[in-house]
Amino acid sequence: MKPARDISRLIEIMAALRTPATGCPWDLEQTFASIAPYTIEEAYEVVDAIERGDVGDLTDELGDLLLQVVFHARMAEEAGLFAFGDVVEAITRKMIRRHPHVFGEARNLPAAEVKQLWGQIKAEENAERRARRSADAPAEPHGLLSGIPHALPGLTRAVKLQSKASTVGFDWNDARLVLEKIKEEIAECEEAIAAGDAAHVREEMGDLLFAVANLARHVDVDPEDSLRATNAKFERRFAYIETTLEARGRTLKDATLDEMDALWDEAKGLEG
Repeated sequence: MKPARDISRLIEIMAALRTPATGCPWDLEQTFASIAPYTIEEAYEVVDAIERGDVGDLTDELGDLLLQVVFHARMAEEAGLFAFGDVVEAITRKMIRRHPHVFGEARNLPAAEVKQLWGQIKAEENAERRARRSADAPAEPHGLLSGIPHALPGLTRAVKLQSKASTVGFDWNDARLVLEKIKEEIAECEEAIAAGDAAHVREEMGDLLFAVANLARHVDVDPEDSLRATNAKFERRFAYIETTLEARGRTLKDATLDEMDALWDEAKGLEG
């Protein structure tokens, strides 16, 4: 089977991989649940390629992410639920519906009104989604904060919850007040640590991280992006420590904490 630029060939390949007796044993044993972690991982790898500015990797990673969509669609088709074409039709319909200022009768709307219209359309879609669910399915929350996926990274979900609550005025009106809240949460973490209560420490750490995410939202910073950047910075500086020690015929295990701290400061100074 030859590669092609046509999506239909990728769909054929996935069908072949999932064909009993002649397909791939690993692919055949997968389920929606078992594949879900890979779907999340591939999305992050797309982001990583973008942040590194590696266009070649971005091409590959977008392909890997597309494969996840095809994989899920194939399993759904086998179960008689839906097919890849239904996925395409659904997103096409949604994009047209959510952009009446481009494809419909609401052209030339001011940006503020476009944002308001977008929110209204999404609310209508959520209501329709709830209405078409089976009547005997377990009841799900349908309040203001419903509809925010639980599988999102914690910081991202925190920001989305806070943003939703802010639409009805449940919010701090000054970033400095959020800073005070962070100080309060730090003090409560200190108390929990001093008490040696592991469950309480876990709870207070969650409160602290939630408050930090709130501060990021108030200063218009994506906390996930910010943390990824800091992770990368930590990796660079630690790598400097390691490579510098190696150049001196030393290892990390040989070095003292004071030596590593000094090299960390050197790495920090080199970054300006």
